[in-house]
Amino acid sequence: MKLSHFNFELPKDLLAEYPAENRDESKLMVIHRDTGKIEHKMFKDLIDYFDEDDVMVINNTKVFPARLFGNKEKTGARIEVFLLRELNEEQRLWDVLVDPARKIRIGNKLYFGEDESLVAEVIDNTTSRGRTLRFLYDGSYTDFRRKLRELGETPLPKYIKREVEPEDEKRYQTIYAKHEGAVAAPTAGLHFSKHLLKRLEIKGVQFAELTLHVGLGTFNPVEVEDLSKHKMDSEELVIDEKATEIVNNAKTNKRKVCAVGTTVMRGLESAVSSERTLNTFEGWTNKFIFPPYEFSIANAMITNFHLPKSTLLMMVSAFVGHDLMKRAYKEAILEQYRFYSYGDAMLIL
Repeated sequence: MKLSHFNFELPKDLLAEYPAENRDESKLMVIHRDTGKIEHKMFKDLIDYFDEDDVMVINNTKVFPARLFGNKEKTGARIEVFLLRELNEEQRLWDVLVDPARKIRIGNKLYFGEDESLVAEVIDNTTSRGRTLRFLYDGSYTDFRRKLRELGETPLPKYIKREVEPEDEKRYQTIYAKHEGAVAAPTAGLHFSKHLLKRLEIKGVQFAELTLHVGLGTFNPVEVEDLSKHKMDSEELVIDEKATEIVNNAKTNKRKVCAVGTTVMRGLESAVSSERTLNTFEGWTNKFIFPPYEFSIANAMITNFHLPKSTLLMMVSAFVGHDLMKRAYKEAILEQYRFYSYGDAMLIL
């Protein structure tokens, strides 16, 4: 399939600037792949589609406040610094994106905070916007990380034009987030409330956890018509023995295995054994899933509504079937579903 197969007209007013007031009260579109039937529900109705010993696989990554604003030495120009990944803990080296990039050269220093107690020196150019920074800070590593958290803000996606608000710190984080390392939320999980999780547990639904630290590469535009030539950025992935045991038992017993989000689906498909069961995994994945693709682990999926031409839309198309996906998206626009990170959800069965 080609990039142009994933283009569609998305009205701007359907891009969600704010989340639903209550996590589990966003809209939920339910798609039945076997019949092509589409239902319109609320997210908390999800419980009606799962039974005892079905499994939901969730991504327990935690978003850290990755967006900082500093001032360039001498000129005082305001520079946005987006922390991508830590390269060296001891030397406090980080891969970052800077904006505006044309002003930032090797050797420049940036000052952060009103007291300018945190300083960073540019030591390398990695891409047109990418730089490597060495942070200079008098204090322990723990204090340094605390300082980054204190100065950073919630890294809402760029399409959200408003200022970051205090409630975003909580709402742009799943309620089961544990391991800090993501620069974007695994957004399908944002719809789960504590109450809904408890109800699912009481019903006997099991949860398996993996950790995939979402990077900005997930949202990189595809710029080649031939999808086989697109390269995904690598993201760190951990799947432990407990998770593999829960998932493989469910598969053996022909239960539902539901991937909560595209990050989970990508994680699962990155760790498939030759017997098409789930392996433990610790490392990096740059798996790119687009049609046609045969899935090995999950037989159900929860996901948000994605942007035209995005790699996330391509994965959903591979799972649901391209024609059914096009019909579902047409209906979503008609029914005023909200799109993207703070938007509504889809359950594919």
